[in-house]
Amino acid sequence: MFHLRTLIFTTFSLSLTAMALTGPSAALGDPPHVTLASSSSHVLADHNIQTTQIYDFTMNDIDGKPRTLREFKGQVMMIVNTASFCGNTPQYDGLQTLYEQYHDQGFTILAFPANDFGKQEPGDNKEIAEFCYTKYSLEFPLFSKITVLGDQKHPLYRYLTEDTAFQGEIAWNFQKFLVNRTGQVIARYAPKQKPLTQQIVDDIEKALKT
Repeated sequence: MFHLRTLIFTTFSLSLTAMALTGPSAALGDPPHVTLASSSSHVLADHNIQTTQIYDFTMNDIDGKPRTLREFKGQVMMIVNTASFCGNTPQYDGLQTLYEQYHDQGFTILAFPANDFGKQEPGDNKEIAEFCYTKYSLEFPLFSKITVLGDQKHPLYRYLTEDTAFQGEIAWNFQKFLVNRTGQVIARYAPKQKPLTQQIVDDIEKALKT
């Protein structure tokens, strides 16, 4: 009996020590998307980012110059992962039309080229910029190529796909996220859903009024 009591007491003490070292949530086993910093520390360290708010991210534009997303605070944003040689690439036309129509009301589009699907964005930033500006005359912000899928997923897309109400991996090029004026992700659209569909237009107009 004495040995049994000693064993129970020792086990209990070790459990308390483990909780003190790791915290109660770690002892209970948090799901991976909750422990963002620990599950993706190598990615966060590479980009010097520790954040759970969209405005805290700093991204390089297509010319390699850092731009903080706080620059767009108060605007309605559409965030899109793009590619130059995809069946969805003509959506650039619709995105540019949306930008022209609603930009003066506080709407913008942030495009993030990525080569994760079908190797349809193989070029470097200079080649991507030349293609987009020459073929589609884009006026909305275009950023440096990033990864939006897998172990090397950029922290911005880790946030969008793991820490918002619209969780789930990016399905293909031209997945769209709509962000309201306070930085909350309020909608996610399938890659094949064209920018000028009535649902997207209605959602943008509603977000602009709030």
